[in-house]
Amino acid sequence: MPPDPVPARARARTRTGARTLTRTPNRIAVGVIGAALVVGTLAATPGPDPAGGGAGIRWGKCPERPVPAGMRCGTLDVPLDYGPAAGTGTGTGTARGTGTATGTGIGTATTKATGPGKARLRIAVAMLPATGPAAKRLGSLVLNFGGPGAPGVATLAADPAAFAELNKRYALVVFDPRGVGHSEPVTCGGDPQETGETAASAPVGPAAQLAALRAAAKRCALDSGPVLPYIGTVNAARDLDLLRQALGEKKLDYLGFSYGTRLGSVYAALFPRRSGRMVFDGVDTLSEPLTEQALVSAAAQQRALDNFLVWCAHQDGCVYGTNTRTAKEKVQALVTRLDAEPLTGEGGLRFTGQDVVAAIETALYSKKTWPDLADALALVERNGDPVGLMQLGGPTEPPPPDAMDAVDGVGDTGAPVPADNSAAALVAVNCADDPDRGNDKASPADIARELAALQPLFLAASPVFGPHQLMTVLSCYGRPAGTDFIRRIDRPAGIPRILLVGTRGDPATPYEWTEETAKRLGNTVILDYKGDGHTAYLASRCVQGYVDHFLIDGRLPAGTRSCPAGE
Repeated sequence: MPPDPVPARARARTRTGARTLTRTPNRIAVGVIGAALVVGTLAATPGPDPAGGGAGIRWGKCPERPVPAGMRCGTLDVPLDYGPAAGTGTGTGTARGTGTATGTGIGTATTKATGPGKARLRIAVAMLPATGPAAKRLGSLVLNFGGPGAPGVATLAADPAAFAELNKRYALVVFDPRGVGHSEPVTCGGDPQETGETAASAPVGPAAQLAALRAAAKRCALDSGPVLPYIGTVNAARDLDLLRQALGEKKLDYLGFSYGTRLGSVYAALFPRRSGRMVFDGVDTLSEPLTEQALVSAAAQQRALDNFLVWCAHQDGCVYGTNTRTAKEKVQALVTRLDAEPLTGEGGLRFTGQDVVAAIETALYSKKTWPDLADALALVERNGDPVGLMQLGGPTEPPPPDAMDAVDGVGDTGAPVPADNSAAALVAVNCADDPDRGNDKASPADIARELAALQPLFLAASPVFGPHQLMTVLSCYGRPAGTDFIRRIDRPAGIPRILLVGTRGDPATPYEWTEETAKRLGNTVILDYKGDGHTAYLASRCVQGYVDHFLIDGRLPAGTRSCPAGE
């Protein structure tokens, strides 16, 4: 079983192919993104119009190396611009499972969705054929591992064993959402470490912050090319429906983690009668404005930290002793001390209090990493050595040259995936999904007043995580206003029964969001996991049993169900 999820901040510093099931705890990255020109082109030559048929998958080599035995990769052409009315037309599909039962071919289907232009883009897809007897196979199950900004192809290629039970009955299908991975990746031309994801790395002062955010938005638009205005969850859901049709499925069976639950919810709202068996694990919010999201996130992270400190207090040699109240104070004091006087390592690398916060965020994603966090905190407190925390998620050296090697495969543009793609896509998708922030005329004085008014609320939510989460409320300044479609989802007619999995100690998608989204979608069942960490499928055999049983057998009991911690 693979490691449990890691946040986008840590993921952005790994090579393409790192294992991830995540929604970032830093809802949207903040600050300056360095500029450089990326070589990559949109597949702008006219392709077959989906209204006229022929939306097939072109199969070839997989872009990741190595790949699991039997894994097949390809690309699906989709419209760059669906237009405002797209996604509401009817589609046709062949019999359930056509082309996937033997793993030797993929059927094609047609869609009535049309776009105002002829420009196309290519979506990278991959499939692991079902391994069980042909007579018991169920067709295709599409997975999304979160982010936004997590590449589906690389993630499944890295660790397919986690889904082996489902793979017996289903062909597992993944894709890189538009703007991510090998699907015309967006970029702001910079090293992911220069994305300004911490308050410490952001420019000082409202005027500098505002100028940097607007300059970064311009650089992202320049370096990402024509795909950037069309990124976002609504268009990704429309791409997902074309993928469903290309797979020959009448309905979409889907397992989404973290941000993938937002994508699944939007798909179900757009296409309720094309939605099949759907499971959402680590449920995202659909309705909260950016400020409320950041406040709830800060509180959830603090709750997860408190749970860790209680656990630490019962371990031999915990650096903070057995008093959990004073332990909280000591963690806060460490952050404050290193923000004032950062530690300096080889080559002048500075380790700040906000880097401590980032490392803790990473470790809280899985209870399996709590012993590593305890050791790392002891090392920095006793010896002034941040190496353990750096390994968990602090600053690192720039990636080696081979981390951005070009790959070969169908749909490859001839360019590597930019090093900052995960961070750039994170911001772009979240801003595209948020209608609250437009390209406004806010002044530095306005920014200063807003931050001053919010600061007490964020510090009350968490003295450790609050300052960083406060900075995320500025993230979309300088970008166009996003869609309000997600905010308007309200019990879509015809939606099937959906299983929502919420974890009580989740630091990234608080349990409150599971209950909130259940009300917004309507026809749902909640599985309440009493444990810690972000998402539960990989952490709990009990949760895995419920999920697999529903996806394979289609039976789902009414009412809330629960799984105890550690089972």
